[in-house]
Amino acid sequence: MLLGVMADTHDRLPFIDRAVEIMNRERVELVVHAGDYIAPFTVKHFKPLNVKLLGVFGNNDAELSTLSRKFADLGFDVKGRFRELKLDGLRIAVLHGDEEELLESLVRCGGYNVVIHGHTHKAEVRKVGGTLVLNPGEVCGYLSGEPTVAKLDTKTLKVEVMRI
Repeated sequence: MLLGVMADTHDRLPFIDRAVEIMNRERVELVVHAGDYIAPFTVKHFKPLNVKLLGVFGNNDAELSTLSRKFADLGFDVKGRFRELKLDGLRIAVLHGDEEELLESLVRCGGYNVVIHGHTHKAEVRKVGGTLVLNPGEVCGYLSGEPTVAKLDTKTLKVEVMRI
C-alpha cells in the first residue's frame, strides 16, 4: 500500500492545497496526518483528497471536537493523540511527537514496525532496531522554510520525502 504522510499543516492554506494535490497525484491509498491542523477552518482544504485521511491531534490544535466532527463530515477520521494502525501486516504507531519521552519509548519498545510523528517540523527517516521512524516534515514551511510531505510503501518500507 502507498501511504501518504503529512504533519504540521498549521493554517497555511495554500500549502495544504498543494499537499493534497501531491497526495492525489502520487495516487496514495491512504493519508496519515500526525497532527497540528490548528483550527476547524483548515478542514475544508482536505476535502479534495481522493482517499481517506486518518489522523491524530497535535499540541497546537484547538477546538478538538469541532475539528473531529468536521473531518468526520468529510468521511475522514481524526481523533486522539495516538493511533495504532495495522496495514499490510505492519504495526504502525501514529502520534504528534511533542512528548519526546513517549515518542522514544514507542520507537525503542520494538512493538512497532513503523512510528510516524511530526512536531519538529523537520523531515527525518531513520531506523532504530527493527523500527522505521518517519517524520514527514512540515507542510506549512513556517519553521524550516522547506514544506514537505512523504510517501511510504508499506510492502518495501521505502520512503520518499517530497518538497511541496
